[in-house]
Amino acid sequence: MTGSPTRRQVLRGTAGGVLASSAVISQSHAASAAATYTAPNPRVRIDLNAGWRFTRTDVAGAEQPGFDDSGWTSVNTPHTWNAVDGADGGNNYYRGVGWYRRHYTVPSELAGKRLYLQFAGVNQVADVWGNGTYLGQHKGGYSRFRFSVTGVLVTGGDNVIAVKVTNARDTGIAPVSADYTFEGGIYRNVSLLAVDNLHVRMEDYAGPGVYLRQSDVTATSATVTVTTKLWNDANSTRSVVVRSVIADKSGNIVAEAATTAQTLAAATGAQIGQTVGIDRPRLWNGLADPYLYTASVEIHDVTGGTDRIADIVTERLGLRSFAVHPDTGFHLNGGHLHLHGVNLHHERAGKGWAMSDADHVQDFDLLRELGANAVRMAHYQHDQKDYELADERGLILWAEIPLVNSVTDSTAFTASTQNQLRELIRQNYNHPSIVFWGIGNELTDYNGTATNTLLASLADIIESEDPDRLSTYAVRSEDPDNAQAGLHTRVTGFNKYLGWYYGSKDGELGAWADALHSNSPSRRIGISEYGAGANTAQHALNPPKPEPGGSWHPEEYQSLYHEAYWKQLAARPYIWGTFFWAMFDFASDGRNEGGRAGINDKGLVTHDRQIRKDAFYWYKANWATTPTLYITSRRWTQRTDAVTELKVYSNADTVTATLNGPPLGSRSSGDRIFRWADITLRPGQNTVTVTATIDGATYTDRVVWTLA
Repeated sequence: MTGSPTRRQVLRGTAGGVLASSAVISQSHAASAAATYTAPNPRVRIDLNAGWRFTRTDVAGAEQPGFDDSGWTSVNTPHTWNAVDGADGGNNYYRGVGWYRRHYTVPSELAGKRLYLQFAGVNQVADVWGNGTYLGQHKGGYSRFRFSVTGVLVTGGDNVIAVKVTNARDTGIAPVSADYTFEGGIYRNVSLLAVDNLHVRMEDYAGPGVYLRQSDVTATSATVTVTTKLWNDANSTRSVVVRSVIADKSGNIVAEAATTAQTLAAATGAQIGQTVGIDRPRLWNGLADPYLYTASVEIHDVTGGTDRIADIVTERLGLRSFAVHPDTGFHLNGGHLHLHGVNLHHERAGKGWAMSDADHVQDFDLLRELGANAVRMAHYQHDQKDYELADERGLILWAEIPLVNSVTDSTAFTASTQNQLRELIRQNYNHPSIVFWGIGNELTDYNGTATNTLLASLADIIESEDPDRLSTYAVRSEDPDNAQAGLHTRVTGFNKYLGWYYGSKDGELGAWADALHSNSPSRRIGISEYGAGANTAQHALNPPKPEPGGSWHPEEYQSLYHEAYWKQLAARPYIWGTFFWAMFDFASDGRNEGGRAGINDKGLVTHDRQIRKDAFYWYKANWATTPTLYITSRRWTQRTDAVTELKVYSNADTVTATLNGPPLGSRSSGDRIFRWADITLRPGQNTVTVTATIDGATYTDRVVWTLA
């Protein structure tokens, strides 16, 4: 290993703030080009998703091992009790207590290990017992949490895990209210983790315990500071060496560092900082090249002259730099990148919040098809699978906490919200896809003292925990542009529904943005939400703006809305990012509009992921590099007016159309919209066919409309 001499250093600005103690570290730049690395894995993770018993009521004594749960329902996690009643309207879905229990035999070979019970997400408050022993309570419905079960669960024998969950309204926990269903249950994965007594810390807000801070990232070199939080649960002092290894996708070591041996007393911890340099790094470059290294931290127990690897944590590392300029918007690795994307909820028809990994992959496949390069993870911490997929696929993320609508002026609410932010940051610190940390959305009391005191504290937490990323906030449509709530963060998003809830879709958004940019030239402005509802079974030719709360939401208006919005947004490079609302229809049990009770229908894909609405293809024609040729109003199959319009979205230069065989001629377009006005249908079936040549290949789309 090459590099500078070993030295002592106190690191600042890493995850978790100033390190508590000095750490002996070594620095290195490029390691031997011939060296390869495969990380061993002394940890054990056991899936505990199968075999639960569940009842949707509060039951006395259900935490006791001998409790009879034979009459309860058999379920597997992820599970929610609101998948159906939370999406059928009426705002009367069950909000109360549910109990989960399961038996589990811990493998005898795990004797002597430290054991942790991990929950990836439980909404909203979870109380957990093991063999009748109370392990603790977690508040907040979206973040991962762990409880130590060492000495509580026995190895080689039967154990009973009991979990009491409630999604009852609680004014001490954010969110108190929001425009979506608060589904109850253990809706993400459950697992048992086993680690050595000498290990990377497991209870640092359930984060990885290894934090990768990158700096001075260029095509020539990059610096990575690896902060490792150690813990010694052995009953004696240990001598410890920490080795950090960064390897490329082929396993070639590109940098490494190792500490000298140092002592760690029993039942104590330490933080170790190591700085390495990487020469000629391959950058994580968004959709174009989302390249990932791996960073592995080995914990060596060298007590008594031996060398035993006690623990290893491996995290993926994407090296990139970013900036937002008030005039030129977002930049990735020094180059301008117009961020355009979606707002994403973690919910789908029939399953609610209890989504599988395959469900998450399908959602990100649709994002890739659309051509989005950015996602706002509304309005809370998402499953780790989403962040991993974004890392792998090169999407830029806005991650945020569930501070929505209102603030409770109480110590409990403040503490809970701050805790949720720390959990979000610690658990997701190493994801290269995350660029923005969001501290809130549409708080109605935008100039209130309690609101702004809390927001200021959250912005300060981001500066302390992760000063390299950008804090942001989503301003409510109705709020003044200079409302105090929107002034705490480095960059700002605005939720603007001109042409849906108020105003006009034609020109008003651009005029508003230009005025704000002119009046506040130093502000970094993004559009965090915009959208309109659409029912794929409702249709009209060039309809006027529907009533947002009404039953008539024709699909064609949503298309006209997004056409107008995107043209205004694309023409303004100073807008650092745009996120339409929303990628998918989602459950909001208090809504009853667009002919569908319990559903927010602003998605560009239906709740069941079966139909891509017309507006989906408008963005695909503008954003995706894949060939697009799509006839709109295709689901309007039964017609009563003979004279209609043919409209096509395509990224071709020219599109040719026929109606029932005879040609309608060719059209060229500078805005990806191709129109044939006043075509006349004949009684009965009519076949419309369009063709185009894109990148040297011929594509065809066809629809059948029947005139009664």
